[in-house]
Amino acid sequence: MSKKFYFVARMPDKPGALHRAAEVIRRHQGNINRIHYDRRIDPNTVFFEVTFKSEENYYLVRQELQRLGYLQESIAPLKFLKFNVYLPHRPGALFEFLNYVTEAQANIAFLDFDEKGPHPDRLTVSLTVEGTTLIDKLLNDLKSRYRLEILEYDTWEDSLDNTVFYLKFAQKLRKLIDKAEDEFLLRLLNDINHIVQELTNLNQDPKEVFTAILATGQMIKKSTGISFYADVQQIEVTPDVKLFSFQLPCGGNIFVLKTPEDMVMIDTGFGIYYEDVIKMFQYYGLGDLTRLSGIYITHADADHVGAADFFEAPTYLHEGTWGIIQKANRAYGSQIEGSVLEEVYTKLINLFSRFTPPLPEKVKMFPKKVLGLRNIFPVIYRFKVGTLEIEVLESLGGHLYGQVFFYSPDVGLLFTGDSLLNLESFTSERKEFARLAKILMTSVNVDREKAVREREALLALAKKTDKNLKPQGKRCLICGGHGTVSVLEGEKLKTFGSIETYHPS
Repeated sequence: MSKKFYFVARMPDKPGALHRAAEVIRRHQGNINRIHYDRRIDPNTVFFEVTFKSEENYYLVRQELQRLGYLQESIAPLKFLKFNVYLPHRPGALFEFLNYVTEAQANIAFLDFDEKGPHPDRLTVSLTVEGTTLIDKLLNDLKSRYRLEILEYDTWEDSLDNTVFYLKFAQKLRKLIDKAEDEFLLRLLNDINHIVQELTNLNQDPKEVFTAILATGQMIKKSTGISFYADVQQIEVTPDVKLFSFQLPCGGNIFVLKTPEDMVMIDTGFGIYYEDVIKMFQYYGLGDLTRLSGIYITHADADHVGAADFFEAPTYLHEGTWGIIQKANRAYGSQIEGSVLEEVYTKLINLFSRFTPPLPEKVKMFPKKVLGLRNIFPVIYRFKVGTLEIEVLESLGGHLYGQVFFYSPDVGLLFTGDSLLNLESFTSERKEFARLAKILMTSVNVDREKAVREREALLALAKKTDKNLKPQGKRCLICGGHGTVSVLEGEKLKTFGSIETYHPS
């Protein structure tokens, strides 16, 4: 049975190099499924995905590409070296010098020499070299033969030119994720290159895509520890039920419903925020997690379920949510299930945010049986928090397959996941983070038409609830997956009550 493999090739930017690599693949009966090369990004790097009839053929190709010096197998730390070297004024002097450069497997970024200039025996050279050992050997070899003047010698990425763009990019990724092995990074680079190829075909600037990927990881990482914060709302729902809403820096909201005897959490935020969230819970008197009887998940995105396994309580979710977690593809179960953009974004956001979903033994699936309807949404389950009864409404799958909403008509609580949000309440930082996701996926919804229908139905449900609660002087509180707890004023969502900002002490 044929199997797909990938190669990351680094080859000389000269005629015939790509043709030579393709000939090696052809000779070993490889069928090229995908190839991407863009000299605007990196003039030396080519990505291949190839199907072989046998694994033996794959290894034979690897061996040949390795012998040619075309196979990228590692991502060593990059050194930038700029120096003046004084060469003897005789035939072959440059050739002899370049032998040492080639032996060190260095990439020449810059050469400057003019015998009619003020320094007729001086050659200015800029090199990039993978690994400290090679560059130290090169310097020792050169110092024993030539007069050298070192101008720059560092690992600052800004000094490195685009002939090593992907290696620079991989080093930046290494700082953002826990898995830093070269083989893993090369596989990830191949996946990233695939979405760059897709988005470039949609007329997006490839450099904007790379920038968005790094910015996503950097924003998450920079908002932990002493930089963590949350916007908090505390609302008395009934005399014995209190609602806490925690808006995290980049990820989705966490809601806690607390009674004198019980505590329930709706969504968990990113896994990377777990320690910060626990400190925040303690600050607000929610630190006794033995009282946490259940975690209820709206949908499978990492900022909603990504910390579930850190908690001992069982996690309740839709089978579609569990399917997305297992497949590691947020497009699973939708009309765009084959989308490369959705699959790779899922992998990236899970890595950046330390995705830690619940283990199977902690998962409780919502039943499939329909108990009734709320507008267009089937009611598939009911649970209690104190005296409060909450219905689980199954979405149409507009934002994600398996998304659910939580609704308590008696007190006017409506948890809308990512289908109805108060966008005006977003801070500039949260707006920027949401914009990055749209760059990388073109849309955060897997089915735009269904997403519109869901939003309209949720607004109608909120209006009806407001009308029913008006005699009691209450409102329908719309608890979106991002942004503030809000109420409807006309056709717009307006923040309800007061907000305070939590910072770690």
